[in-house]
Amino acid sequence: MNIKTEKILTLLKNAFPNSKINLDDYKGDQNHYYLIVESKLFFNKTKIQQHQMVYNVLKNMIGHELHAISIKTKVINK
Repeated sequence: MNIKTEKILTLLKNAFPNSKINLDDYKGDQNHYYLIVESKLFFNKTKIQQHQMVYNVLKNMIGHELHAISIKTKVINK
């Protein structure tokens, strides 16, 4: 149940173009990730809606290829 960092990044970059995305495999096992997404697409969205947007991108992997991911989102206002 491992997923390559590059695969996650590709999906996120396609879903959130022109955004700042930082993905850290904090245990080095391709199973436990810490994610920060900063995007203009989050403007006028609640934190819950922002996280739902990220989860929708990864939903087919969570519980299968992707074991655990901690998500932090930020709005880029520029």
